[in-house]
Amino acid sequence: MNRLNGKTAVVTGGGTGIGLGAAKRFVEEGAFVYIFGRRQAQLDAALEALGPNARAVAGSVTDLGDLDRLYETVKAERGRIDIVFANAGTGGFAPLGEITPEHYDAIFDVNVKGLLFTVQKALPLMGRGSSIILTGSSTGVMGTPQFSVYSATKAAIRNLARSWALDLQGTGIRVNVLSPGPTKTDLAREVVGEEAFEALGASTPIGRLGDPSETGAVAAFLASEDASFMTGGEVFVDGGLAQV
Repeated sequence: MNRLNGKTAVVTGGGTGIGLGAAKRFVEEGAFVYIFGRRQAQLDAALEALGPNARAVAGSVTDLGDLDRLYETVKAERGRIDIVFANAGTGGFAPLGEITPEHYDAIFDVNVKGLLFTVQKALPLMGRGSSIILTGSSTGVMGTPQFSVYSATKAAIRNLARSWALDLQGTGIRVNVLSPGPTKTDLAREVVGEEAFEALGASTPIGRLGDPSETGAVAAFLASEDASFMTGGEVFVDGGLAQV
C-alpha cells in the first residue's frame, strides 16, 4: 500500500515506541519521515530501522528554538509538511495531596505546551490535504488513580483537536486525536512498572497489550486520504479498555 506516496511527515517522539511505530508505517506507505526527539542514540537506532527515507533532528518540544530548527530543516530539504504526528509525551504518578508544581510543569510543558507549539509552528509549511494527528490516551476519558495530571493533559489535547478543527476550517487541513491504551513502549513500562503494565493489558477486552505497529497502522489511516472526511475526532486504539 502506498497511501502516503511522496508525502512529508514529521513525528515527534519518533525515536521509540508509538512514534517509531508510526514512522515505520509512514515510510512503508511511501512517506519521507522526519523523527524528532531528545536522545541522539535512540534517534540513530531508529534511523537504522527506518532506512533512507527518514531523517532525524534532535531536540525537545519544550524548546521553541529546537522546534524552529526542526521546521527550518524540513523547509530547506522538502519545502512542505503533509503530516504532523504530535506524539511526544511524558507522564508520572502523584496522588492528590502530593502533586508538586514541578510534577505539574514537567508533564503539562511536554504534553500540552510542547504539542501546541509543535502544531502551530508547522502550520506555515502545511496546506490543503494535510493531516495533523495528536496523541491522546484512554486515560483522557477515564478516572485513573494517582495519574490525574497526565490524564488531564490528554483531556486537554482532546479539546484542542475540537477547537483547532474550527480554527482550521477552510484550510483543508485536518486534525484528529489518536488515543492509545496500554501499548508496549519503554516509557509505559518505566512509568507503570512491568507487572502492573502486563496486568493492565490483560484487563482489556482483547486481553493483551497493544503493539506500536498497531497504533502506527491507525496513524497511517488518519494521515491518508482514506480519512479525508474526518476532523476534530478521536480514534481509540486501546483494546477496548476505555470503551466498555
